[in-house]
Amino acid sequence: MKDKISSKIKDLPDSPGVYEFLDSKGRIIYVGKARRLRRRVASYFRPGRVTDSRLALLRSEVRDIKFIRASSEAEALIYEAGLIKDHTPRFNIELKDDKSYPFLKLTAGEEYPRLFMTRRRLGDGAVYYGPYVNVKLLKEALSFMKRVFPLRSCRRLRKSVCLEYHIGQCAGPCEKKISAGEYGDIVGQLKKFLEGRKDDLIRSLEEQMARFSRDREYEKAIFVKKRIEALTAVQQLHDRSQHPVYGELDELQNALNLPSIPVTIECFDVSNISGQQAVGSMVRFAAGRPRKAEYRKFRIKKVAGIDDYSMIREVVRRRYSRLLKEKRSLPDMVLIDGGKGHLFAARNELNELGMGSVPVASIAKEHNHLYTTSREQPIRLSPGSRLLLLIQRIRDEAHRFAVTYHRRLRRTEKFDTDLRKINGIGPKRERILLEKFGNIENIRRASQNELQKAGIDKMTTRLIVEYLHKGG
Repeated sequence: MKDKISSKIKDLPDSPGVYEFLDSKGRIIYVGKARRLRRRVASYFRPGRVTDSRLALLRSEVRDIKFIRASSEAEALIYEAGLIKDHTPRFNIELKDDKSYPFLKLTAGEEYPRLFMTRRRLGDGAVYYGPYVNVKLLKEALSFMKRVFPLRSCRRLRKSVCLEYHIGQCAGPCEKKISAGEYGDIVGQLKKFLEGRKDDLIRSLEEQMARFSRDREYEKAIFVKKRIEALTAVQQLHDRSQHPVYGELDELQNALNLPSIPVTIECFDVSNISGQQAVGSMVRFAAGRPRKAEYRKFRIKKVAGIDDYSMIREVVRRRYSRLLKEKRSLPDMVLIDGGKGHLFAARNELNELGMGSVPVASIAKEHNHLYTTSREQPIRLSPGSRLLLLIQRIRDEAHRFAVTYHRRLRRTEKFDTDLRKINGIGPKRERILLEKFGNIENIRRASQNELQKAGIDKMTTRLIVEYLHKGG
């Protein structure tokens, strides 16, 4: 029996989900959630672990282990509560004071039901899920569900659609954008999700999408298709041991009008000093997380002088000509650290490589503007928004990686930037300026105020501006 349990543990994924302990009669005696299933379950059976009598009894009665894979710990929280409610496993600690913990409430008696969080469980015929101990995870899960199952959240049905409709978090029943029957279908799908029946849910959605397509109701088919993508994309991420930042990626897809969620993003930057020792960097993010083993650095070989656009073209060409030659998977999106010129340099190179279908965008350091080739004006991202923070995090990582490589080259090779000819600039301040601005041209374009923000005193910044603007 010990060997069977060990084998079961080895078969568990190292990703979020819910685990069930079963006794000799196949009854569920304990349900738990975990961020990393294999590690959590293995902890119960670790040899020599000091246990209390209750845990020792639980271990002695376990004869089988089952699990449900989840897209995140927040989703696992939902499944855990549903399983405990349905099976009432005797080893799960009951929450005696339910009022201390929140529930999810699905209203009843309304033509268009609502789902929201509440701490009061009333005898009003509504369906309650929970209680949930981890409020933070519950809020994260609720946010996900609002995007996938766009039920209304207003207490009284409005006369016209609100912002939630325009951002895809409400189906718009107030203006009859959706019929009561179709809305009811979404409610039923939500119930399947809350009960942990995601595979059944996806199959029913696929059948619904096919039916809409046969009836030539293409807008409805696309609406269902997006829900399928939302539910399956995060699962595919975990098959590759990733933890998704779903909300930000969903917002990015909507902002750029992309055909699918950009799960993998590769970002490029170049760094040089007066055109010398030019280098490029490429960082890869999957589901909003860095994949450092897949970072790449480039020493610019074919560009002489200060020509950032040509440098971008070179590193993009070298990266993807190799991937294409080796028949390896391409990213869902390419991001460039720079402005519109950098963007079109990368776009042109991708087109020449036959990668015209791969979306590309750029973001400049000085503004919160996202440039695309499909729009004349940039997309202005709100300061502090989740999407902007994601884009900035990826861009800053590409910049950091390029500067780190550049700094390493400067240590190993003799190099003079001419900055040290300015009174008050020594090796330390030279390094600060180059790490902050990347190259001489960026320093030349910087205002005196921007130079001061880098930690340079007012008098020295004035000398820098005078020197560089005189052609130094």
